[in-house]
Amino acid sequence: MFMQWIFAAPRRSLALMSAACVAMLAFGLYLQHAVGLDPCPMCIVQRYALVGVAITTGLASLRPQKTWQKIWAALALLLAGFGAFTAARQSWLQWNPPEFSTCGRDFYGIVENYSFSRALPMLFRGSGDCSAVDWTFLGGSIANWSFLWFGAFAIVLAVLLVRPSR
Repeated sequence: MFMQWIFAAPRRSLALMSAACVAMLAFGLYLQHAVGLDPCPMCIVQRYALVGVAITTGLASLRPQKTWQKIWAALALLLAGFGAFTAARQSWLQWNPPEFSTCGRDFYGIVENYSFSRALPMLFRGSGDCSAVDWTFLGGSIANWSFLWFGAFAIVLAVLLVRPSR
């Protein structure tokens, strides 16, 4: 019944997904500014992926044309997959921390001082910051929960893309 409700109105589903992304971004900012947790480079990459999913699903929900929705939903699916990959990599680093933990450079230091082709591998290499678990909920870290949400977004988007139009 829940799945039928989601897929019966794709515009509503896309708008709810956009709202969920905004809520997650707000919670991340709350953890950063009110609780005092500093985001690691991989956390910031996940935030950008969330912003991308929020914008693309929001744009997809604005117009009733199926072509418009499918184009933006496909882009949102790519961004959700990228976010899920980043969160999975960070979760793996948390379960298997590097032998030598170093703080490394921060996200903006990497992006400003290196070319994109050199900066991207550095971000995914992780550091001591990315392997630290500073907050948990029901036994899962922020990266674990982020992976679950990105995965859920990707599944819903994929089903919306492959289901036949009415």
